[in-house]
Amino acid sequence: MTAPLSFRLAPLALWLSLNAFVAHAQSWPAPIQALEAQGYEILGSFPGPSGLTGYASLYLGRPQAVYLTADGQQAIVGNVTDANGDKWQPEMLDRQFSAALWRQLESSHWIADGKAGAERVVYTFTDPNCPYCQQLWRDARPWVSAGKVQIRHILVGLLAEDSPAKAAAILAAPNPAAALARHEEGDSVRPLAKPPAAVGAKLAANQQLMERFGVFATPASFYRDARGQLQKVQGVPTAATLQKLLGPR
Repeated sequence: MTAPLSFRLAPLALWLSLNAFVAHAQSWPAPIQALEAQGYEILGSFPGPSGLTGYASLYLGRPQAVYLTADGQQAIVGNVTDANGDKWQPEMLDRQFSAALWRQLESSHWIADGKAGAERVVYTFTDPNCPYCQQLWRDARPWVSAGKVQIRHILVGLLAEDSPAKAAAILAAPNPAAALARHEEGDSVRPLAKPPAAVGAKLAANQQLMERFGVFATPASFYRDARGQLQKVQGVPTAATLQKLLGPR
């Protein structure tokens, strides 16, 4: 398997569709539930070779394949290889992880910067007190203003004591996108001392997602490259990396 958070996406014409991710944790077989209790996060299942059932999972933020034996009594953690020592369908496994992780980003509590339907979507974890997040905001203006990229900011509150309150204020604003834009452009948001419970829950979920992706600093950005691979950019991109992150100008 490729390095964590860098996956190949197989063509949609492949026989395995994203509908493989349909089961819920309550229905996992006992050996899979036992792995969950040990810290494995099960993302979804797929048909494996020779009667095995495969499960895409995350363990300590890293993708990990798990296979359930045909009798449902044992779980095997690791890669399945053939007589030549080659991994079983690595492209399909990469697609499983890539699609599942991208879907988790899509379902997070993000604020859009840029027009809907832009050619490229980028997700980035953003702290209101992060100067590097503000720098990324400024650097991305040509792409966003041209309508080429929509950056979806997943707000977290980690860097300073008032970061959660500032992030909550932006999320709770009547127009969160406008509030975020004003803040990143220099009109700092006033911290929200007592955020609504729903806003607090969104921030907590975003932070959990950040930890799930093995990210512990902002900004951390995720995008799909020209080959369909899920890629990560940590920190403020260099000029060359910015081109990779946002595409051609």
